[in-house]
Amino acid sequence: MRRLPLRLLRSAASTSTRRPAPAHGVGVPAPPSPNPAAPAELSRWAAPRRGYSRFASGFTPLQPKPLGSILDVERAKGLSPEHLVAAWDDYHLGRGHIGASMSAKLYHLMEQKSATCRHFVIPLWKGSGYTTMFMQVQMPHMIFTGLEDYKARGTQASPYYTITHYTEFAETKDTVLIRGDVVFTSKLSDSEAKCLLETAHSFYLNDVRYRLVERFNKEPHEFEFKDVLQVLEMPTM
Repeated sequence: MRRLPLRLLRSAASTSTRRPAPAHGVGVPAPPSPNPAAPAELSRWAAPRRGYSRFASGFTPLQPKPLGSILDVERAKGLSPEHLVAAWDDYHLGRGHIGASMSAKLYHLMEQKSATCRHFVIPLWKGSGYTTMFMQVQMPHMIFTGLEDYKARGTQASPYYTITHYTEFAETKDTVLIRGDVVFTSKLSDSEAKCLLETAHSFYLNDVRYRLVERFNKEPHEFEFKDVLQVLEMPTM
């Protein structure tokens, strides 16, 4: 299979967004006071706000790196969808980032479903147990942070992991390129990040799983975390 010439791809060093985890109390604002306006039923999970949060440490989730800073978009236009996806995946392999892709149809479906359901909680295996991640979605962006961090710091919580969907080739190649960046490597490994991306997508694209997302956002008093564990075939702790 023909691979994307190296000159089409930008230097990985210039596109890295990783950071070492800050020490407690350094670079992280003090936890905010509890938000009394948050829905009472959701307070045990988080206090979701409308729209997108600006996180601590100066990270602005709505200003991701443009696709042109990663590859030469004009040159890539001449590639077939198969060659483009293969090169995208190969480029991110072992570089500290997650590369994936999806069809334009699935992307638009996810965009539609996430419009009214922007938040969810996903358990992630770590060692002999799991940690719970809090997710915010505003396509083409997805942001993840630890649930406990979000409950303690609200909009001041730092993101562990960000995902950007690039739609530049959606119409011409029926392909949406996906890039995941682990912000704090001490919080999330590359393999965990890949698993989290796949799991997050499945909760919006699988009808059975999406009902749980709807319940979390629209009927929080009916939401039970054990139902999430059950669909993921994870034991209750």
